[in-house]
Amino acid sequence: MSTTSLPPLPPGIAALHNGDRLTQAAFHRSYEAYPEDVKFELIQGTVYMASPLRRAHARWHVQLSRILERYESKTPGVELLDNATTILGEESEPQPDLALRVLSDYGGQSRESADDYVEGPPELIVEVAHSTRAIDLYQKRQDYQQGGVREYLVLCVEEPELIWFRFRPAGRVRPDSAGVYRSRTFPGLWFDCPALLAGKRNRVLAILRRGLASHEHTAFVQRLQARHKKRRDRGR
Repeated sequence: MSTTSLPPLPPGIAALHNGDRLTQAAFHRSYEAYPEDVKFELIQGTVYMASPLRRAHARWHVQLSRILERYESKTPGVELLDNATTILGEESEPQPDLALRVLSDYGGQSRESADDYVEGPPELIVEVAHSTRAIDLYQKRQDYQQGGVREYLVLCVEEPELIWFRFRPAGRVRPDSAGVYRSRTFPGLWFDCPALLAGKRNRVLAILRRGLASHEHTAFVQRLQARHKKRRDRGR
């Protein structure tokens, strides 16, 4: 969908166009007036309109969602979001494909706004990169790093390739000798990259189950529960 085919906006609301330079507040006012099936993002103060999604993008999105959804279900205090508008700063309002965050009541670094948007950086952001590869690997990577995101996973469709950035400290998450990536921010979140890219779903889930059964995941869940109890007791 091009900007010329979009429905008219209410009086006083400025239309959004690719390449516009805006603050987050001005962008948000306009973006809220668009239909829900229209996707814009503000990255480093520049407006980007999403292109139509190809089948490959949609398929990889589902595969990654399954992994993260399984992790969420076994980790109380962690929330998986799909295409949620996220307010990162004065020039940043992305809408990442997927985000995994620690809930604010469990000590997470993002929070829920009064109108139910995410404010602040999710701990992990995931993008599926196809036509958006250059933006995802450069402009978005810089935006997410500056915004305080801790880890950023990009699955490039055409190669295919999995690239996992760590921002605190800056570097890359590297797989072990078997090709398994292990998140430092979310202990127990293990990705078998060769199996994932080869479509071996059972192997992918088996490795994830091992991560979820690990001592590091158990300790992480206990830390989250302790933070939650401390915040709850403080509020009494």
